[in-house]
Amino acid sequence: MKNTSSLLPNESKSLWLAKESTPTFSSLEEDLNVDVVIVGGGITGINTAYLLSQENLSIALIDSGKLCSGTTGHTTAKLTAQHGLIYNDLINSFSEKEARLYYEAQSDAMSTYERLIKEMNIDCDLEKKDAYIFSDTGENADKIVEESQAYEKLNIKGQLVNELPFNLSVENALIMENQAQFHPLKYLNHLIREISDQGVKIFEDTTAVKIDTDSPRPIVHTRNKQRITAAKVIIASHFPFYEGIGLYSAKMHAERSYVIAAKSKLNKIDGMHLGIDSATRSVRLTKYNGEDILLIGGESHKAGKETETMKRYKLLEKFGKEVFGIEEILFRWSTQDLVTVDKLPYIGPLTSNTNDVLVATGFRKWGMTNSLVAAKVMKNTITGDVNPYEGLFTPARWKDHPRVREFAMEAGSMATEFIKGKLDHPRDHISGLEPDQGIHVEIDGQRKGAYKDTNGEVFIVDTTCTHAGCEVNWNEAERTWDCPCHGSRFTYKGEVFEGPAEKPLKTHDYKALDNLTSDESGY
Repeated sequence: MKNTSSLLPNESKSLWLAKESTPTFSSLEEDLNVDVVIVGGGITGINTAYLLSQENLSIALIDSGKLCSGTTGHTTAKLTAQHGLIYNDLINSFSEKEARLYYEAQSDAMSTYERLIKEMNIDCDLEKKDAYIFSDTGENADKIVEESQAYEKLNIKGQLVNELPFNLSVENALIMENQAQFHPLKYLNHLIREISDQGVKIFEDTTAVKIDTDSPRPIVHTRNKQRITAAKVIIASHFPFYEGIGLYSAKMHAERSYVIAAKSKLNKIDGMHLGIDSATRSVRLTKYNGEDILLIGGESHKAGKETETMKRYKLLEKFGKEVFGIEEILFRWSTQDLVTVDKLPYIGPLTSNTNDVLVATGFRKWGMTNSLVAAKVMKNTITGDVNPYEGLFTPARWKDHPRVREFAMEAGSMATEFIKGKLDHPRDHISGLEPDQGIHVEIDGQRKGAYKDTNGEVFIVDTTCTHAGCEVNWNEAERTWDCPCHGSRFTYKGEVFEGPAEKPLKTHDYKALDNLTSDESGY
């Protein structure tokens, strides 16, 4: 297949982050005392900070890295209540009432976005679009019919069709009308400036590591030993950095998915599209430098369980060439999302015995609307106002849910990954390590990870994840070590790239071993 990419080999770069300069902030250097501290500077944390800034509260917002640089900056940015095959499943797992509540929560979030964007005159490329789910192989054609029937039960405006507004044959497709798409960074950059002007204290490169809940007011401790005392703590850090007794590590799994942004010969498509067969495909248009650019996403898999990740991009490229005649790939990126056992996010008090620490996580790839749902639920919890959706998303719900068996299966899967990693004995030797390659090697009978950069420098890390002790695997597309148990990710230098891990991987000085042969050093 002819290479159509203008990117460097293995280069990952998000279109949303390419031209938008997010405001920067210094790290926290002193103790703070505020009404609310929000941990996590993505779309959930920023939306929440904005809503709370209207309530005359003192607020601090901290992020372990840079604002919007995580999942928020690597989305496909659809504002829709059509979240794949969800409503028939919710009816069967919960009830029609609760399935309808989920739809209303998402629709309310979309209306709130439109209102805020209009009131603040935010230029963020907001466009109304119909959303489609489709089955092109026929694998899930019957499920689309069932989902259409669920729409009818729930009074959701939709339409079952057998064609798409572009050249791809499908068995069935289901339209949800009057949805939307936007540029998330343009929206968030405006909100960041707004909350800063409103007095929200914002700190980047400030990592929260634990919460002391034994004090009269919770205290967030940072890696650099600062303390933030607050009446309320909101954990909006994607994966909860602090779990209490919530067992979130076992109640969710992390999934990675991939996106390419490309110029195409056939840009005359309309709407936002999601193929829900095994080879998932997400398709929409956006603007870049004044012209239409095609976004093609999909190829999901559980985090840490795929090492040949570049092939995922190649499969998206192949699909794009066959269906849309793509000519040049301008950007490609991957993202990580958390999926709960019952498909609903966890939003609300971290544990059932306190309202002082709140959490928002498990958005199942639909974080644009769910982030605002979460912001409104958590704001109402803090202000004491009733929110109609708080019971639906409460993190305490799993105890009584019929899918508790799936919780046990998820925990069992993680235990299997733990054991599998410990029993795996790598046979690769450092002598065979190529530039820009990562492999597992063995040092003195122990599993390690080695990466050689394009200048020939070798970086060696322990492959035991610092979160729960599972063994990490190499991700060639992102040059990271990824954990298959809970989704923690580390750079090839061992630094934490994505939580829940808080501590880096232990590193080894390869130069100290440079004068040894592979047999003598154990490689």
